[in-house]
Amino acid sequence: MNDAKSATDKPKNGATKAHTLARWRAEKTAACLMLTVAENETDASRKTFFKTMAEAAEKQAAILAGDYGATPEFRRSLRCRIVALLVRLFGPRRTRALLAAMKVRGVSVYSGRVEAGHPMPRTAAEVLDHRRADTSGALRAAVFGVSDGVVSNTCLILGVAGAEVDPHNILLTGVAGLLAGAFSMGAGEWVSMRSQRELYEYQIAQEREELARYPEEEAEELALIYNARGVPMDQARAFAKKLIANPDDALETLAREELGLNPDELGSPWGAALWSFAAFSAGAIVPMLPFFTGAAANAVPVGTGLAGIALFGVGAALSLFSGKDGWAGGARMVIIGALAAAASFGIGKLLGVAVTG
Repeated sequence: MNDAKSATDKPKNGATKAHTLARWRAEKTAACLMLTVAENETDASRKTFFKTMAEAAEKQAAILAGDYGATPEFRRSLRCRIVALLVRLFGPRRTRALLAAMKVRGVSVYSGRVEAGHPMPRTAAEVLDHRRADTSGALRAAVFGVSDGVVSNTCLILGVAGAEVDPHNILLTGVAGLLAGAFSMGAGEWVSMRSQRELYEYQIAQEREELARYPEEEAEELALIYNARGVPMDQARAFAKKLIANPDDALETLAREELGLNPDELGSPWGAALWSFAAFSAGAIVPMLPFFTGAAANAVPVGTGLAGIALFGVGAALSLFSGKDGWAGGARMVIIGALAAAASFGIGKLLGVAVTG
């Protein structure tokens, strides 16, 4: 049988041999990385947990090898080696996002324990409701976007003003800075959100196939995860089996609990991009406002003053998330912005003298 025909033959589960081989390699890679996590985990219970999860992944790989019709030779990919190195350098907790992307199950144990005496949820819907995303994250991101716009464009305008450039050119510089920064922020946010959604969609597709192929093994993995988070094993197994019995409810829970992925935090890439664009623009336009009133002679100092007021408001708003005093937060933001602006003006002044001299 030639290679082309072999690659398209379908094993008993209906998948192509090439697809089954890819899934086998993914399970072997996950098992390898789980052992790496265990080796670099300082907590004894988590060390044992990830070793057990590695054994579970090996069992699933054996099932896939049976579907494939042979046990291929496994070699760690370059990506696997890089992630393993980063785990050794920075630890499992700090590299959990990389591990989730490599289908390492169980990283949700770093989200915390289930409180003792707290009843297990009865349905997947209760699990999802219990772990609903924190909407304050979007507000915090918006505040930081405004702050970034105010500081960066004020510094840009003062840097050019320090070189004693014509007010018309200063305005053009400010507009260019606003557009460049806003488009950059929007594009970066789109790429970030799109990448997160693609990861979630890919992992959900993988979980759907695994749930159909070996539901008992998936239920056992989920039980191990709940047990590692403080739930008695008997209770965790009973809940996992009940959950797995309904595949539609089980998929999102598996993504959350096995891989630490939260679909509620994904959002829309386009929405995030537009929101980021608008937040940066709102901040960046503040130091430019006096230029639009015709007061070109005093536009720079007035714009700088408006930027200072805006930064104070940003600092006070951030105190809502930190719990600190609003006046202190506002003053700190103004001081930081003033230092950055002064440095930009000074550098612009020096460059202006050097060029004209």
